Amino acid sequence: MEDRIYELIRQAEILREKAEYKDSLMLFKKALLISKRHGILDGALDSTIAMADIYRMTGNFDMAAKNYEDALEVSEALGNKLTAADCMVGMGLSFRAMGMWKDAIKFISTARKIYEKEKDRRGGAFSLWAEAGALRVAGDIARAIKKFNESKSIFSSAKDTSGVAYSLCGLGGTHRIAGKFKESLNYYKQANETFRNLKDKFGIAYSHCGIGNAYRMLCNYKDALRHFEKATALYEEIGDVVSYSYTLWSLANVYKMKRDSVNARLYVKGALKNFKKTKDPRGIIYCDLTLGEIEFMEGRNSLAEKRLSSAMHNAERHNFKLERCHSQMLLNHMQGQGSGDNGRVSCYKRLGINLDFTGIPFNMP
Repeated sequence: MEDRIYELIRQAEILREKAEYKDSLMLFKKALLISKRHGILDGALDSTIAMADIYRMTGNFDMAAKNYEDALEVSEALGNKLTAADCMVGMGLSFRAMGMWKDAIKFISTARKIYEKEKDRRGGAFSLWAEAGALRVAGDIARAIKKFNESKSIFSSAKDTSGVAYSLCGLGGTHRIAGKFKESLNYYKQANETFRNLKDKFGIAYSHCGIGNAYRMLCNYKDALRHFEKATALYEEIGDVVSYSYTLWSLANVYKMKRDSVNARLYVKGALKNFKKTKDPRGIIYCDLTLGEIEFMEGRNSLAEKRLSSAMHNAERHNFKLERCHSQMLLNHMQGQGSGDNGRVSCYKRLGINLDFTGIPFNMP
């Protein structure tokens, strides 16, 4: 029976590698059912973790967290410390996606202590990368950059090229937020080259989106659109709703900057629908910010203010420092307080971000 279970898992892994998540998930569920029926804990554990990973990749974060939690219980019962640590990082990544960055950091930090105790360098590097992403969500950009650099360094010494490339993407994103757009472009281009060599479809899409955003911030909208198109085609093929939706938001912002409110609204509404479905609070905030700008540009000031107030409320509720800053800045501008408001300048400076607000439309990183 074990042979049957591991053959199912092997076939499911092949499908997962090809990003055929729906069919892969079906086979993992079958393997889990047989494993439970025959009391084969290892088969149940492997299937549950793989299912959690797929749920996380496809934006079902509630189910991902539940499966990681189930897998954590089994790995602790088996005394498998490293697998338990992997589950904790998975839970952290799921919580991060749901805006619960404090819980994410707690689980990821606990996992890192296990990796360090067990002398698992790659696991330690992975946990640093995951924590850096949570710090980025929290708006702690300086610490996020530091941890992405640490993870890159460990992945590099462990000759893990995929890990290095994902760390480069993290550095690309945090440098964009910090206002260092040329550095961001360089990091993403390096990552893209590595991912293409590795034939990592998700990584290729992820880095194309990052390159597009760097070009967008450099006001090179032609190249931005070219890379966003490559990213969206791959994300649609993979079925990654979350990353696809952030690319839609980025496309909306290119059209917003070009003052094409019809296309901007079309893309941002598509993104918002998905973010509501995946319960991604940051995604919803960014869509509200962009829709607020579009309403303001079209002269619907009361609707614009309503959107931005909603973004502000959600940013405060989740303690998202950067998104709160964006909301405040846009609201102040709409309420006639001008773009040189000292409070707004210092709110970016306090976050270690070198960003200038130039009015609406605002090229938001």
